[in-house]
Amino acid sequence: MKPTILVVGSSNTDMVIKAEHLPSPGETILGGAFFMNPGGKGANQAVAAARLGGSVTFICKTGNDIFGRQSVQLFEEEGIDTSYLLSDPKNPSGVALITVDKDAENCIVVASGANATLTVEDLQKAAPVIQKSSIVLLQLEIPLETVEYVSNVASAAGNTVILNPAPACQLPESLFPHISVITPNENEAGVLSGIKVVDLESAKRAASVLSGKGVKNVIITLGQNGALVFSNGSFTHIPAIKVEAVDTTAAGDVFNGALSVALSEDKSIEEATAFACQASAIAVTRLGAQSSAPYRNEINAFVTSPA
Repeated sequence: MKPTILVVGSSNTDMVIKAEHLPSPGETILGGAFFMNPGGKGANQAVAAARLGGSVTFICKTGNDIFGRQSVQLFEEEGIDTSYLLSDPKNPSGVALITVDKDAENCIVVASGANATLTVEDLQKAAPVIQKSSIVLLQLEIPLETVEYVSNVASAAGNTVILNPAPACQLPESLFPHISVITPNENEAGVLSGIKVVDLESAKRAASVLSGKGVKNVIITLGQNGALVFSNGSFTHIPAIKVEAVDTTAAGDVFNGALSVALSEDKSIEEATAFACQASAIAVTRLGAQSSAPYRNEINAFVTSPA
């Protein structure tokens, strides 16, 4: 049996508008295409991992509404184990409003809804699956107390805990020693380390600070500059694959889902990061969040001929 990847996180419905530029405060602009897609960092990462061949269980909380029911149906169609999904009778499913400009940059506002009510008590009921999952992947669109609880249980069982610290926020120092791999982008690395990340050298300084907090492996994603890995006292720069970007909305989520799959296949942290860079490179060439996540055969073809 393949090692189980457990993703604990958010599920949203993304409402996306394409526009020439992102609006300034107080500005109204006319956009172009509008579409709705399933999203949420947890859901995006779970779908990305499943499409790449991972054996995925996903825990989230949705509202008892059409968005929530559609999400559960889509997870099941992707082959994700939904045994531990929860429904909140009082709060709506999460929603994200996304604007994407002509350069594929985006701005996102999230109404958390039921995601904000995924509590420690909810996860205590899922303790057995947390303990038996080889890889546990977390993000920060659910309560921080829940993230801490899952990390503690998973690390105590000797499992690999991956934290994608997004959206950026300050984390308790007690959390870091339970994290096997942390995957901030430049902005998130700056928030967590206190060092503004503007190039490879500043990324190295930020990674050293995070490692000093007790994290075993640090991967800072650098957008078009690839990713920096800090593991066992050594730095490795993984270059990005050059593509024509269309939408960067879920690039980080696809990266984390792919990383989880590669680590579950016993690839080294550097090999797993390179695989994740390949997956996210494909994702940014497509619109949408979960809809942009590639399948394993697409990675194989892309590596053979990225053009």
